[in-house]
Amino acid sequence: MRAGAGPMSTGFKSSGKGVSVKLDAGEVSLLVSLVSQVLDLVEPGATGDDPLERALGIGSPEAPSDPVLARLFPAAYADDDKAAGEFRRYTEATLRDGKRADATTLLETVEPGKVQLTAEQALAWLRAINDVRLALGIRLEVTEEVHEEIASMSEDDPRYPAFVTYDWLTYLQDTLVRALW
Repeated sequence: MRAGAGPMSTGFKSSGKGVSVKLDAGEVSLLVSLVSQVLDLVEPGATGDDPLERALGIGSPEAPSDPVLARLFPAAYADDDKAAGEFRRYTEATLRDGKRADATTLLETVEPGKVQLTAEQALAWLRAINDVRLALGIRLEVTEEVHEEIASMSEDDPRYPAFVTYDWLTYLQDTLVRALW
């Protein structure tokens, strides 16, 4: 990231009680905004009219039409649409619940200053940050050359803040993984 390019915490550090990170108010605001947007996207999926289907969270076999949701909930069987649909029917509601729980954990524990996370909270943060990166990456059409693209991008480019944010999220995710292991 270039100097003056936006938020930049010192990343996650391992501590005796889990992991910690120092975030400023701007970084917290950005995380809250992005995670809240993903939380809105992964609202509970629709179930059928059958009371048993509703009680068990059995949903539609149809793949999401939104490319972000398709990335967050990919097909389990790339070569078999019927098997993929059946798998989706029985698992997507639980996956959505998990993504909402992870996002909620991050939103409930993030604050300016030093944030101390248990291992369980840190794993929820890791999954929530990953979901944000996936969503933002799809919207930005990120490729493997993202770092070269950012380096050659003018700071006047209207996409620049979003790409720098993606890069910052990648950094946070990387330092969190390293702090956990």
